[in-house]
Amino acid sequence: MTSCEAGNPLHPPTQTELLGTSSMSDDQITVEVFVVEMQDPKSGVKGADQKLNVTIIPHVINGQDILAWIVTKMKVTTEEAQAFGTMLVAYGYIYPLQNHRKLVLVPDSTLYRFQTPYFWPMQKWPAEDIDYAIYLARRNIRKKGMLEPYEQRRTHSAMDYGLDRLIDPNAEEVLTFDMVRRTNIFLTQALMRSAVKSSVSLTAFVKYVTTHHNHDPFLTTPVPSNPWITDSDEFWQLNSRSVDIPTKLSVERWVLSFWELISDPRGRVDFKLFLKKEHSAENMAFYEAAEEMRWGAASAIPEKSQFIFNTFLKPGAPRWINIDGRTMGLTVKGLVVPHRYVLDAAQTHIFLLMKKDTFYRYLKSPVHKDMQKRALVPAPHVFTDAQLEANVRNRNPGISPILLWQQEEEEKAAAAAAARPIDVKAMVATNKLDRK
Repeated sequence: MTSCEAGNPLHPPTQTELLGTSSMSDDQITVEVFVVEMQDPKSGVKGADQKLNVTIIPHVINGQDILAWIVTKMKVTTEEAQAFGTMLVAYGYIYPLQNHRKLVLVPDSTLYRFQTPYFWPMQKWPAEDIDYAIYLARRNIRKKGMLEPYEQRRTHSAMDYGLDRLIDPNAEEVLTFDMVRRTNIFLTQALMRSAVKSSVSLTAFVKYVTTHHNHDPFLTTPVPSNPWITDSDEFWQLNSRSVDIPTKLSVERWVLSFWELISDPRGRVDFKLFLKKEHSAENMAFYEAAEEMRWGAASAIPEKSQFIFNTFLKPGAPRWINIDGRTMGLTVKGLVVPHRYVLDAAQTHIFLLMKKDTFYRYLKSPVHKDMQKRALVPAPHVFTDAQLEANVRNRNPGISPILLWQQEEEEKAAAAAAARPIDVKAMVATNKLDRK
């Protein structure tokens, strides 16, 4: 690969560096020193920038100047100087810019360039196919497939093999019992995997879009107005997390799925109120505790796992959850060495229980029906141009996300304190101490 394609040539080594190089013959040292003298800015072959097509190539020399410099330097005839120059081109010290196949020194205006010292024969690099394959691939792209037959064969073999591998790709594979067993397991799982027709997938997609059409602000105009257009923040206030009475559109979205319900903070509060009336609030409390353990700080995992065990999983716990024995056993065993995902099985069990049973009872409950009646239906805004300008002037500053996060943390801490089991013995002992 030429230095024109690899980048700008490096600064040529000095004569001292070349003479200090070990494992080189005297003739080779003489050639390297000679090439360095040719590149000397003052006494070497004069070069100039050359524009080739749309690229400007620096330090370009022509064959006529090279030949004249060799004749002057070595005090030889023109024929001998041309033979020596051809040797320099053939060994890669100088390379032609236009015709890469013609590795001879032509004593005319043919353009040449000094090769980067990294590719000089003195380096004695071992033969490697990767660089040559990259060079041939670039030539193949540039020439649009116009490569010599031997170059085409070389390109395929070099690029297909790649780096040295631990396994020979050309070696015949010997089947073993373990390979056959793993293949059977893979094929069995592939056959058991459910396949869905494209028509069924498209029908489900159309159904989803139709269902969520009214809840997508890109497809339906937000009510009362789009705050990004009208500079009115009433839309955000009506849909904030701490709003007392949500909008009717938000309540309608809770009905779509259980995930939509608990994804909305206001909907989750309403669902907790229903669970509390049904005396099953421990399910949502355990689900939230598992979420905090999964996404919380790693340093707090031991403390949270101990709290979850004492509150929800321990026999006789104050908020014991009802899950099957196998899941309970695996979860309790995993809490010996707790990690983020140790509660996944139990959390999934509780989630499916609330999704398949509690959620549908919530939709029929008086709690949800009362919320549907009280839900707000804001009137659409109709602003004039003057009112829009006034909205821009009186724009309220947005609520800082840091303040919202702090508020959520305080609410979580208050809820955790209220849900913490009461130690009756400790209260009795404290009362005795107070009386004393």
